[in-house]
Amino acid sequence: MLLKVPLQKPTPDIETFCRIIRREIIPSRPPLVELIIDETIMKHLTEQLVGKKWVGHISGSKDSKEEQHIKCIMNFWYRFGYDYVRLSGGLDFSGRKRTAEDTSIISKGERNWTEEGKGIITNWEEFEKYPWPSLDKIDLWKYEFASQNLPDGMGLFVCPSSGILEIPLNALLGYETLAYGIYDQPDLIKAVFQRVGELIYGFYKKVIGLPNLYGFFQGDDMGFKTATLMPPDFLRKNVLPWHKKIASLAHENNLLYLLHACGNLEEIMNDLIEDVKIDGKHSFEDEIMPVSEFYKKYSAKIAILGGVDVDALCRLRGDRLRSYIRNILETCAPEGAYALGSGNSVANYVPPENYLIMLEEGLNW
Repeated sequence: MLLKVPLQKPTPDIETFCRIIRREIIPSRPPLVELIIDETIMKHLTEQLVGKKWVGHISGSKDSKEEQHIKCIMNFWYRFGYDYVRLSGGLDFSGRKRTAEDTSIISKGERNWTEEGKGIITNWEEFEKYPWPSLDKIDLWKYEFASQNLPDGMGLFVCPSSGILEIPLNALLGYETLAYGIYDQPDLIKAVFQRVGELIYGFYKKVIGLPNLYGFFQGDDMGFKTATLMPPDFLRKNVLPWHKKIASLAHENNLLYLLHACGNLEEIMNDLIEDVKIDGKHSFEDEIMPVSEFYKKYSAKIAILGGVDVDALCRLRGDRLRSYIRNILETCAPEGAYALGSGNSVANYVPPENYLIMLEEGLNW
């Protein structure tokens, strides 16, 4: 019998998911994986296909409506075939952004774009005045609620914020300030990365011990189409050591460390595998290296996560998309160490019907 989503009787198995990621077993079919499923997509499919009213997020709330919101998120991941729920947030870094109209299929009204020039910190005075998050004031309420209310068989993956490179690059310094600062203000640059790393690592220390916590799924885009965003040696000095500390914290507590990192990272892949010791790599673009090629090169050492190029997921239709996904599965599924999902995230410009095709191809492999 062919499975269709939403599943009527899901059977999530987080223990098996983790064994697949650790390359301990080869499953009959790969599990599903995502970093982010846009809430507009979840709301649309929940109301259209599951037949339940979506309860939206209320900022700062901890009442029954916010509990229902979290339950909506968990129920979506459950009914659409996943073994885990990924929740994020808790560390907020304010910065400069540009706003434009959101012209996506399911529009949010506005879309934010990163300020690439000068950020909110350009000197020591601004560093000292910046409203850094406080680890003492972190509220873990939603993580605690989710961990205690997950559907049977599911696990929780967490992430407090964007990444150790992303936050300085996108929110705090800006690309231009960072690039010049490496030479003009190296002590300031070092201090920014040190503070960001300490805060993210400190958050992860706080969530250790949550019921049903199975890992950290951190995002940190470090590359573009042809190279890393910053020189590899800069990343080895300022960024990768923090990923190593977080991965070590995970492994010391029998948790997985999954990394989403966009771009061409060939120059630091061995660092990520041998030194940082990530358990799985997420984020792939066909123009950089199709996931099937990446799988052949690295799946003996780490799990390969996702890989359905978002451009293909948006543009291909019907049988052409099914054929594209089956070609990925034919290469990546038979030997294990693979989970099927998008190459980046299920954004609100992904046609919902295409997202469903991807899930169903995976569930029926």
